[in-house]
Amino acid sequence: MKRYSGLYEKIISFENLYWASQSARMGKKSKQSCATFEMNVEDELISLHEELREKTYQPGSYREFTIYERKPRRISAAPYRDRVVHHALCRIIEPIIERTFIHDSYACRPGKGTHRAVDRFTEFARRNRFVLKTDIRKYFPSIDHEILLERITRKIKCRDTLWLIKLIIDTSNPQEEITTYYQGDDLFTPFERRRSIPIGNLTSQFFANVYLDGFDHYVKEILHCDAYIRYVDDIVVFDDDKKRLWEIQQAMEEYLSTLRLSLHPAKTMVVPVTEGVDHLGYRVFPDRRRLRKDNIVRFHRRMRKMQEDYATGGITLHDVNTSVQSWLGHAKHADTYLLREKIFSRICFQRNISSI
Repeated sequence: MKRYSGLYEKIISFENLYWASQSARMGKKSKQSCATFEMNVEDELISLHEELREKTYQPGSYREFTIYERKPRRISAAPYRDRVVHHALCRIIEPIIERTFIHDSYACRPGKGTHRAVDRFTEFARRNRFVLKTDIRKYFPSIDHEILLERITRKIKCRDTLWLIKLIIDTSNPQEEITTYYQGDDLFTPFERRRSIPIGNLTSQFFANVYLDGFDHYVKEILHCDAYIRYVDDIVVFDDDKKRLWEIQQAMEEYLSTLRLSLHPAKTMVVPVTEGVDHLGYRVFPDRRRLRKDNIVRFHRRMRKMQEDYATGGITLHDVNTSVQSWLGHAKHADTYLLREKIFSRICFQRNISSI
């Protein structure tokens, strides 16, 4: 396996830091942290360049918040200048490592994404009778730092780049505590090993793919699962033999234990594809695709709230349209023509006279 060196100078070059700042600002222009950085962008980038060159750079403290979509999810947001560094790092190392990933890994990769993963799911569902669906229990909080760095070192030998990667990993804020024992552990092992990377970092999304890259190749090349899809920690495998899928599940469980990971027992099932399977926000059948009911309920609630806010002058039609178009972009990938027609025939946005 080829290992890459001489990357650090490219990462910390002023040109790369500039383009990283342009990437980091996308969708963040209205944020105060972005505006403050952009007001003195040249000085900020020079300062970052010097700190990285001298290795005096130290990441700042994370801002934590929780989002509620089906279940609470803890998000950790790095300071804006650190996000610029994350973009600068990924801009150089991602293209050279990404090419080693399998075709059917779809999360956070150029030209992939949720909708292509669902299209691939439909394609496999039309060719096979059964599907194994599972996910990894507490994936991001369970990622082991030592194993992650070992996986990265297999592909990168540039010492300075490894220093920066290790700094980003080691200074990430603690996540949810996970106490799980694996073969060979003693009583204290789960407490001695540093685990977890924060959901919310650009680097975390990339590192999550690196961590499972060997697993992907194992499933495809050793277990010979041609119809396999992974999206972050969501895993599906298709086959005509139900018994073989359970054997594959057992083999995957054994491999994942070497990464100090385990499959979620309550979310592991083998079912006929004709029953329809919940996958990435849709319920997918071989011949049709539906939106999840909880997605429709959340959209109704959001529209009611936006109607109230618009009536009182709290938001504009532009704000409404942005939210609606985002949902439509998701809904149009399912058989939802009649649903969309029904929903939007009932929605009306009006200003209260007192707010005009």
